[in-house]
Amino acid sequence: MTQTPKTARLLSIDAFRAVTLLLMIFVNDFGTLKGIPEWLGHARAEDDAMGFSDVIFPAFLFIVGLSIPLAIQNRLRRNPSIRDTGMHILMRTLALLIIGFCHVNLGSYSSEALLPKPVWQILTTLSFFLIWLDYGRDKGGRKAMILQIAGMVLLGILLVIYRGHSPDGLIWMKPRWWGILGLIGWSYLLSSMVFLLTKGKPIPQILAFAFFFLFCVAQHAGWLEPIQGLRQYVWIVESGSLPALVMAGVISSMMYARSQPSFSSFWIFALSVAVLMIAFGLATRPAWGISKILATPSWTAICIGISLLSFAFFIYLTDLMQITSWYRWISPAGVSTLTCFLLPYIHWALLDMVDYRLPLELRTGGVGLVKSFLFSLLIIQIVGFLQKRSIRLKL
Repeated sequence: MTQTPKTARLLSIDAFRAVTLLLMIFVNDFGTLKGIPEWLGHARAEDDAMGFSDVIFPAFLFIVGLSIPLAIQNRLRRNPSIRDTGMHILMRTLALLIIGFCHVNLGSYSSEALLPKPVWQILTTLSFFLIWLDYGRDKGGRKAMILQIAGMVLLGILLVIYRGHSPDGLIWMKPRWWGILGLIGWSYLLSSMVFLLTKGKPIPQILAFAFFFLFCVAQHAGWLEPIQGLRQYVWIVESGSLPALVMAGVISSMMYARSQPSFSSFWIFALSVAVLMIAFGLATRPAWGISKILATPSWTAICIGISLLSFAFFIYLTDLMQITSWYRWISPAGVSTLTCFLLPYIHWALLDMVDYRLPLELRTGGVGLVKSFLFSLLIIQIVGFLQKRSIRLKL
């Protein structure tokens, strides 16, 4: 794993992650707005199109990949056990799947359930904090253990009393799709295990990316029809599209490390691969269209190209030019990412409890977009306030 950076963190990756989280909170708040440009939102599944919002999630997956070489190498430096690192990856994945599973079922929560939906939502989020809070030096201690057990018990009770609505009446929780965090979890698991088990050698990472991407192509081309019966039992998440995005980030991170200190080879790599991916996406668009909902190869390739160019921009801005003063305003989103993602769920639930919405004039058009952007900044500032008091999630 000598092709990975020696530092525990890279500012360019943290800055890229912070901006992406800021935009993710921003676009997630669009549901409260009226009269905003259609191109800012998500394209429908039946449309051959891609909106601004359709670029944010794949960029985050790409960033997950950027962090994998750093995180695994840093962990192995402290503890060279492959088994222990593998268990850590599995536990992180399990946490993401649990949170994602709860969020997916939140959408079908029944008004006839024992607890009102906002209360269930707040208590579930609280249980996530209790279980996966970064307890720092107290980790493994009596206080931390009591709080974690309390969180597990609370979450268990909330899962038991959950009731969702369906055409057949009240039902318990069931898998639908895995939610944003669940999809990240599956993609992280596949990509991290590839990197770990191949000891970070470059060729296996490239082959893994090729396999995932070609699996996506094969699915949309209809070449996998003979094995479609297996899909209900075992399949690659989003037919390989999402782990391909993560593996693209893994390879980009390794290429960046190998190019230091001149970076010239990275610029060549970034520009050539980005152009190739975007060109592939546009050229094959007539075959399957550009669609985030369907996770088509064209959407995957174009998003890889955009994410790679964005990463190159943040490298130039922060690592080379040292223009970083702007970053301090959103830095909590770069290091307390999960906290930033979950905090709005408490906000939205509180608004539902008091049945309050801002006047329509403040939620319409350009004014509404400014409102959502300021809301995103406010969430990040609150996370920064909590972070200073050692309140942050860590998987």
